[in-house]
Amino acid sequence: MTVEAHKETRGFQTEIKQLLNLMIHSLYSNKEIFLRELVSNASDAADKLRFAALSDDALYEGDAELKIWVELNSEAKTVTIRDNGIGMSRDEVVENIGTIAKSGTQAFFKSLTGDEAKDSQLIGQFGVGFYSSFIVADKVTLITRKAGLEKSHGVRWESAGDGEFSIENVERDSHGTEVILHLRDGEEEFTQDYRVQSIIKKYSDHIAFPIILPKINTDEETKEITVENETINSAKALWMRGKNEISEEEYQEFYKHVSHDFDAPLTWMHNKVEGTQEYTSLLYIPARAPFDLWDRRNRHGVKLYVRRVFIMDDDEHLLPPYLRFIRGVIDSNDLPLNVSREILQNNKQIDTIRGGTVKKILSSLESMAKNDAEKYQTFWKEFGRVFKEGVVDDTSNKERIAKLLRFSSTHDSKEEPEISLENYVSRMQEGQDKIFYITADNFAGALSSPHLEIFRKKGIEVLLLTDQVDEWLVMHLTEFDGKQLQSVTKGDLDLTNLESEEEKQEAEKAKEEVQPLVERIQTALTEKVKEVQVTHRLTSSPACLVADAHGMDASLERLLKQAGQEIPDSKPVMEINPTHPLITKLKDVSDDDKFKDWAFILFDQALLSEGGQLEDPSAFVSRINQMLVQ
Repeated sequence: MTVEAHKETRGFQTEIKQLLNLMIHSLYSNKEIFLRELVSNASDAADKLRFAALSDDALYEGDAELKIWVELNSEAKTVTIRDNGIGMSRDEVVENIGTIAKSGTQAFFKSLTGDEAKDSQLIGQFGVGFYSSFIVADKVTLITRKAGLEKSHGVRWESAGDGEFSIENVERDSHGTEVILHLRDGEEEFTQDYRVQSIIKKYSDHIAFPIILPKINTDEETKEITVENETINSAKALWMRGKNEISEEEYQEFYKHVSHDFDAPLTWMHNKVEGTQEYTSLLYIPARAPFDLWDRRNRHGVKLYVRRVFIMDDDEHLLPPYLRFIRGVIDSNDLPLNVSREILQNNKQIDTIRGGTVKKILSSLESMAKNDAEKYQTFWKEFGRVFKEGVVDDTSNKERIAKLLRFSSTHDSKEEPEISLENYVSRMQEGQDKIFYITADNFAGALSSPHLEIFRKKGIEVLLLTDQVDEWLVMHLTEFDGKQLQSVTKGDLDLTNLESEEEKQEAEKAKEEVQPLVERIQTALTEKVKEVQVTHRLTSSPACLVADAHGMDASLERLLKQAGQEIPDSKPVMEINPTHPLITKLKDVSDDDKFKDWAFILFDQALLSEGGQLEDPSAFVSRINQMLVQ
């Protein structure tokens, strides 16, 4: 069967045009990375063929020695990267080269700042791959054929990076792909053997397939031309080498290969497990969070190998969701080579690998937190919000995870979370038996909340929780070190253990004196509040709103409503400060209508002070204006 060799010209996706323009300008100072990216792609193609051939070795077509060639032509000013890997069909070329078929594209472009230095980092995270060719080339030709298809199913793709590309069917004897870069003027350095060899040694020495650099030799006497194929990389899986054989630079370059990140990692863990279960892992913690980290479905950071054979890009079964920022490889000696996602789902060996790997990561973080606080602070700034999910995702390690959490608090009023639960417990006052916290939409709102007034007066530390995930966190982390976590905005506030007898007597007396006023406010606000009570949590504000002990914090209600969820109607408890001048003046208001207006003003002020929204802002303004006039 033959395929019609029709040629067509198509336009790139708008996103491709934007990416090409950004890349050429933002990455030009680091242009040599194009070679790293193309060699990495060729390595991936070889990995995929080796895996596919496990079930059908005919795909090798008699050529099972997988290699990568880098061919240089100084006269034609071309660099060609060629492999005998899996190759692509015509549809796959259009899908993989003509479009960005990658989740998070929209989030990526929203993240761009216009600052070339910052944008180049983001582009590196997004994965420039094939498109990096246009940093140094003014025309790129790609010729490929998918393994297993007939010779007539070859595909030729070509573009000058100007918004269009041509594609046609061609005859191709061998499977695999070759990318021919027609270099721009001034980029001739990349046709020099020594320059290319040094780049490959720097970036790609860890590639597990031979990288061949053909060298042309001319005999001066006979003028006979010979070609010498020189393997210029070690061609051994880096993770299988001993730690003492691997330099720091090699570890860092391998990280860039598996993560497509331009920056060095924050740290890495290289571990070999022997015994009843044998596997090797080389895992990295990046220095910066990728732009799409918050998508719990986007989890492709760890590659699974079985006896050095690449199996799949999938950490869904290898790591829990809260560790989705981890990058690297896990290589098992015991899993079957034909392992599938279904087999992974109910596999005791995978469970063992997963459990051991998680413990290794947590141990590394514990060591970092203990021995390098500055580095751990970097980790927490980038990944803390995701790591908090572990309290829910990983109940077996809940206690270890809780010790690694960091929070802001009233202890130092710094927005950067640096306080551990152990820090908090060590500073608890005599008689204090709870860990107090407040959740809010943002740091400023938490720090200025009237609910903190009595805690400031008594010098009691309160944790300030302002990440959306914190609402989820405190539902599942209810105690630490035997101490209950208590929201300062929910339920009755019992600080009697921290009060003197004199303070208790004064509080009881004030409560009795203001009780008739409490009942009157309750009547005025019967449609707004569940109950009105006297509070001793306020020292300078007249009133605040409190949720039931088993109800939802106001910040959680707002969060769920923003997410489009229906929330059952509930009324808060309103607490009033019996010593505040506004409250004492209310005793003298005899006019029922004026009293009701004052009661509504108190309620609306309390709602605003905790970040809530008024149901009727114009009514609030009207009441305020009337009071000002009076």
